Amino acid sequence: MSLVGYARVSTSEQDLALQLDALKAAGATRIFEDRGVSGAKAERPGLNAALSFLRQGDTLTVWKLDRLGRSMTHLLQTVAELEGRGVGFRSLTETIDTTTPTGRLVFHLFGALGQFERDLIRERTGAGLKAAAARGRKGGRPIALTAEKVARARQLIASGLNVREAAARVRVSKSALYTALKDSPALTV
Repeated sequence: MSLVGYARVSTSEQDLALQLDALKAAGATRIFEDRGVSGAKAERPGLNAALSFLRQGDTLTVWKLDRLGRSMTHLLQTVAELEGRGVGFRSLTETIDTTTPTGRLVFHLFGALGQFERDLIRERTGAGLKAAAARGRKGGRPIALTAEKVARARQLIASGLNVREAAARVRVSKSALYTALKDSPALTV
């Protein structure tokens, strides 16, 4: 049973010293690192190596929760996978240790709060979209084509140009022009 550390900084200019010192002081016997790797990236070679190295009874230790997970969902998933393999998880800053009953409780409370926050955001977004729709507003990107551009494109198509050529002349994408023409019954494509 060993304490395995993982440290990460987002840019190559940042220093791992603080994390490395804390992990060594906590008793980490082996430390894996990622330098210049954003937490949002799925591919983190140091983390992958650490996860491969861990054996049943080991504990993966990080300086802070955000060093491990890209999001709360990813963090929960990673810790659940570790638990399934008989590997503990420890975060030094938040003093969470899933090898203890209290640590597991605290970690799962964090997870529940994270899920609650995501649900609230989804609920507020849905309510905002409904309110906007009730006022006649439609979400998405603004329409690139004005009525004048659509009329000009129709003239160009009627004179023999194809949709791609007409779109280039009125300076819009071919797909935007197809959508505008499809939405307008005056000309079928």
